[in-house]
Amino acid sequence: MKKLLSILMLIFIGLSFIACGNGLSSTSITSTATETTTEGLTTYSEISSTTTTEVTTNSSTFTTTDLVTTNSTTMPITTTTWTTEDLTTTEPYDFITNLLSSLTLREKASQMVQAERGSITNEQVTQYGIGSILSGGGSHPTAYDDSVDTWYDMYSDYQAAALNSSSGIPIIYGIDAVHGNNNLYGATIFPHNIGLGMANNPELIYNISKATAEEMLVTGINWTFAPAFSVVQNISWGRTYEGFSENPEIHINLAQAAILGFEENGVSATAKHYLGDGGTTSGIDQGNVIGTEALIRALYLAPYYEAVAAGVDTVMISYNSINGIKMHGYGYWINDVLKDELGFEGFVISDWNAIHQLPGSFYDQVVLSINAGIDMLMEPYDWASAIDNIVNAVNNSDISMERINDAVRRILTVKYERGLFANPFNRLDSSYLYNQEHQDLARQAARESLVLLKNDNNSLPLSKSSNVFITGPASDNVGLLCGGWTTYWQGNNQADIGVGTSIKDAMEEVLNTNLGTSTSTWQTSDTVVVVLAENPYSEGVGDNNVLTLTAGNAHPDNYVALQLAQEAHNAGKNVVGVLISGRPLLFENYLQYFDSFVAAWLPGSEGGIAISDMLFGDYDFVGKLSFTWPADITQVGYTSNREDYNEDYPLFPYGYGLRYN
Repeated sequence: MKKLLSILMLIFIGLSFIACGNGLSSTSITSTATETTTEGLTTYSEISSTTTTEVTTNSSTFTTTDLVTTNSTTMPITTTTWTTEDLTTTEPYDFITNLLSSLTLREKASQMVQAERGSITNEQVTQYGIGSILSGGGSHPTAYDDSVDTWYDMYSDYQAAALNSSSGIPIIYGIDAVHGNNNLYGATIFPHNIGLGMANNPELIYNISKATAEEMLVTGINWTFAPAFSVVQNISWGRTYEGFSENPEIHINLAQAAILGFEENGVSATAKHYLGDGGTTSGIDQGNVIGTEALIRALYLAPYYEAVAAGVDTVMISYNSINGIKMHGYGYWINDVLKDELGFEGFVISDWNAIHQLPGSFYDQVVLSINAGIDMLMEPYDWASAIDNIVNAVNNSDISMERINDAVRRILTVKYERGLFANPFNRLDSSYLYNQEHQDLARQAARESLVLLKNDNNSLPLSKSSNVFITGPASDNVGLLCGGWTTYWQGNNQADIGVGTSIKDAMEEVLNTNLGTSTSTWQTSDTVVVVLAENPYSEGVGDNNVLTLTAGNAHPDNYVALQLAQEAHNAGKNVVGVLISGRPLLFENYLQYFDSFVAAWLPGSEGGIAISDMLFGDYDFVGKLSFTWPADITQVGYTSNREDYNEDYPLFPYGYGLRYN
């Protein structure tokens, strides 16, 4: 019966693949919200949305044929034909209902669990019928420089194995494509969200999500754990650069564009990390958020109204606690607020091993998290045990079958709508990878993200025919421009990461073309460009309560570069500073030695060319601070969300940014 259904599902389904996979869908979403003010913060208390989808096809019959290689055996995948009549008379709800009713409890439990690529074999995928697989940060099929074909072979092998399981249900494969398909060697690396918040351009955000989706689909993978809606209240947090802003208004402005750019182009998005990940006390990763419900709704919940209105497929729960209760066990916020009040219809996934932070045994943790509203458990290593515990919990009446059926229905619906039943081997060709269009887009994004903090005595723009000395730890290193979640979880600090151009190379190209000179010593130059940096980091590794240019996560070579800047300044040179960082850093007394200074954030693979564009004046600055820049450590945590916010108090206030004109 299960095998028959696995064939029937291919016969009965196709509409979503045609709409999403072939790019024939046009979706418009409108939303309205009622605003109330609580403690000086805007609260979105009511929202409604309307979604209209139009599908256009050029023929009445569609056929898919694929051939998938699994290990050394070539497996023919059933050729499937369906007609226009099938597409218009088959209701997705009925299909999911019929499939759901045919599954055993163990098959349902398997759909609710996600395993890490490195801990599950093709044979185990077939044996268990696992619902999902992920590649964690830096988890590659065989090596960091694996080709798109190697990635696709891995994906298609897993998919073929899933289709051969007792349920015949395809997997949905997830990956942290958080600023481009950053696990894939040779992919375009876009600026991290902190820079995109400075640009605050919804059209740009949509196009970046679209380009990322395309560079994911060259590998067949169609689920990203992005975008993050981390409304960061303390820049000590190691994930500050994953958030657009300290202020929810920027997240609200960008949320729908970020999601629709993925989902209108064939990839499921994930709104994360629900709820309050950026608001922990002292910016401690996975820490505790303290506040009234009104404050939590106003600051942290607001972007999720937009995410749900955009039809986001998945929501990932945060490691943090709210007022001492871990979010992964907090049924009020997941069941009552997210699912019931906001009307979220996709599925909720846990974060990496996160339920293990709940009290009790693993069995207790599984029970608590699923009853709290989590539909899929990201259990990279304990996935088999998680399946067993779900089955046992139902048999012990600790989890109801109603809860299981709700979770599995949500998961199957996302898979259906993403086209996985219709064409589980869908793939774009490699011409989408790091193509000129995507390079140009990344260059534009980096330009728009830069913020000009200081420009005394017309220090900038530079003459292209001048003598320039370019120095500093990030001046000739593309890896530092990209930051964490690049190639590896903690980033790639190599000068050459396979794509991109360094700042020095880009500026030297301009100078050489215009009779200027890149000098070998600062003494022989007219201008000294000093490029400072943080070392790459991710998550708690980046937690930092020092935040100076020479300590914490700061690059160790910053100190020497700062000394050079001081010497050049004292000698009367024009000194230009550029900071590559995942957050504002404290200048202490160093800013006085720079005639001009640019905050460049983590601008990505095309950041070197973009910074050159801006320093030479090819474009004007448009970026505005989406974070308050503190004058000293006592101001860290002072944000624009305060009722008594004073723009004259910090070094540079929220919304600050200079222009040439």
